[in-house]
Amino acid sequence: MKKLLNLFSLIIFFSCNEKGKIVNNDYKVSNNVQKNKIIKDNSFKLNNENVMEFFLEYEKKLKKNKVRLHTDFGNIDILLFEETKFHRANFIYLTEKNYFDNTQFYRVINDFMIQGGNSDSKLVANKRNELGKYLLPNDFDRGYKHVRGMVSMPSSLINNPHKMASPYEFFIVQSKKGAFHLDQDYTIFGKVIKGMNVVDKISSVNTDDYDWPINNVYINKAEIID
Repeated sequence: MKKLLNLFSLIIFFSCNEKGKIVNNDYKVSNNVQKNKIIKDNSFKLNNENVMEFFLEYEKKLKKNKVRLHTDFGNIDILLFEETKFHRANFIYLTEKNYFDNTQFYRVINDFMIQGGNSDSKLVANKRNELGKYLLPNDFDRGYKHVRGMVSMPSSLINNPHKMASPYEFFIVQSKKGAFHLDQDYTIFGKVIKGMNVVDKISSVNTDDYDWPINNVYINKAEIID
């Protein structure tokens, strides 16, 4: 199961060598979303038709923009950028829904990046099913670069010519030289403001041939902080 998931993560993370055109981020969504209901209704699921309208409304109510990841190696504090509002809102929404709790840093490459937000556990798959299946628009042109400490969102390549972002996963650039070859392919939506020493510890663990840590590295809890 672990190898299959890692193979799928490779497909999600890497884009084609030939870069496509950047598309307009304005998407038409259905008008039948009842904004006041969807936040309260536990049966509500996100999908590609309602996600933009939902996060437009959800983002207006956000007062905080920092998330703390409690890991096996210590805490990582992330500042989410207001400029990438859909991705910021998505990350906070998933944190409030306890999605990241007990997920893993399941892909680790030393002197490059650590990728988290997934697991080979059926519980995580069930969480995704409850929350919904959707992608987020790319948002490349905010002036951010994949320097050390930046938090970015991978893109699904499956039926995804516009490089829309996979909302349940994220990666943190660990390399001191940065990872600038990823610019214009993945949306940077935050940065580590405390805990890069923890990122370095995680990046140095032993991994298998699929870059999965030999000993699982868990995000035990994610919480919104001041």
